Amino acid sequence: MSVMPGWAGALHRIASRAIGEGRNRGPFPLNAVIDVHKGSTGVFVLVLMQAYDVFTPSAYVYLALHGTYGIAWVIKDLTVGDRRWRHRVGVPGALGTWAFLSLYWVAPVVLILGQAGELDLAGWTPAGPMQLAAAVVAYVVGLVLMIGADAQKNTLLARRENAGAGDAGLITTGFYARVRHPNYLGEILIYGGFALVVDHWIPWAILVPVWVLFFLPNMLAIDASLSRYPGFEEWRERTGFLLPRPGRRSSAGDG
Repeated sequence: MSVMPGWAGALHRIASRAIGEGRNRGPFPLNAVIDVHKGSTGVFVLVLMQAYDVFTPSAYVYLALHGTYGIAWVIKDLTVGDRRWRHRVGVPGALGTWAFLSLYWVAPVVLILGQAGELDLAGWTPAGPMQLAAAVVAYVVGLVLMIGADAQKNTLLARRENAGAGDAGLITTGFYARVRHPNYLGEILIYGGFALVVDHWIPWAILVPVWVLFFLPNMLAIDASLSRYPGFEEWRERTGFLLPRPGRRSSAGDG
């Protein structure tokens, strides 16, 4: 049985309360709040570019990456969305979610206002061609991992529920054959790609705490929950937490 560290459990409970998980009270579907925010990111970045007359290669690359990520997220939610986000929240929950997600908009603000000369960034310059290429690679790989893993998980869970099996059992094939949290790895690569485009410490100063204080407790909570199923220890032994374990091969189980 996997046991969460106390600090991770406390942070996970705080995050769950903040999004109203398990309460389902209020006028706003949480997934709709998230979809509107993520889906409007491209518009937000384009408005910034227009307002400050910044139409540089790095600004266009950022617009393309973060803007298409928002579109991809909405499509994913409308087709194979995660049930965790499908409860309803009140005004405080909706505003808190919007404010939290808006932390991800700091990166384009730094990029565009910095290039417009509206922010004093001490001689900063945005990423060059090689770093922009690396950002695109990180984004594409991350998007495949995030959407692919979430689609596999949510589709399989829905099938099990429709078959009357609930959510019983592990998912140990496909994206989950070598890594236990491929969707989180995908998110990290996606937002890491955005930060590479900006090439300033400010986006990283936001992302790293989010990953440590929000992503990590969630992943540990998932492991602790899944540990009640038969076969968890064997699966954990042959998989990595975020990256594949060198030399480990997946088994042929159907998950």
